Amino acid sequence: MLKISPFLRVVAGSLLVFFAAANAATAPFEDTIAQRTLACTACHGPQGRAAPDGYYPRLAGKPAGYLYNQLINFRDGRRHYGLMTQLVDPLTDAYLLEIAQYFSALEVPYPAPLAAAAAADVLARGKQLVLQGDPARQMPACVQCHGTALTGVTPNIPGLLGLPRDYLNAQLGAWKTGQRRAHAPDCMKAVVARLREEDINAVGSWLAAQPLPASTKPVSALPALQTLPSGSKAIDCGSAPLAGKP
Repeated sequence: MLKISPFLRVVAGSLLVFFAAANAATAPFEDTIAQRTLACTACHGPQGRAAPDGYYPRLAGKPAGYLYNQLINFRDGRRHYGLMTQLVDPLTDAYLLEIAQYFSALEVPYPAPLAAAAAADVLARGKQLVLQGDPARQMPACVQCHGTALTGVTPNIPGLLGLPRDYLNAQLGAWKTGQRRAHAPDCMKAVVARLREEDINAVGSWLAAQPLPASTKPVSALPALQTLPSGSKAIDCGSAPLAGKP
């Protein structure tokens, strides 16, 4: 058997490393939106499916207008999270729109919802608020703007299903405390101002436990008022100008 000296082994290994590095240096850079958004998926999960900890929400399949508005809101100070603000601060409106459109077009499955941990009366209250609202407090139902299937409405209104309870509660809490805002008239601020703390937990608990419908895509039009709970009224939203109108 041919014996190779240690010196030759070192030389051969060095040459392999050299040629591998040379090939890597000449390989073309993948300048695609998928490559550039890896900074987003590091937190929001592969293809924007959401992080397993429930803190970073799903991006895939959300309406492009909604995603774009949220990126703008982070950049312009209407939403507060330092990491997001630093990430989007140097980016132009056109680039943020490109990012939003990319994630909106992704069609990847949702995970199955976790079993509800809340008591039956809490879930019943959440269901009532989501589907019927509370006319006594002039509180509209969630389905009035987010669609009867709760999968959102293009181009600006997000779906509410497929999100963890803790994330939903945190966002409703952020609206209530002013940590999250939108363009005036800020309809979500007005709605959440009428929610008590126990209402927020009830809504988040019920929504998080709901299975996804066969089609998880946002619908193209808001529900007509006549199909909504009695007493529903149109709501004017600055970031979704047609919200609540038939």
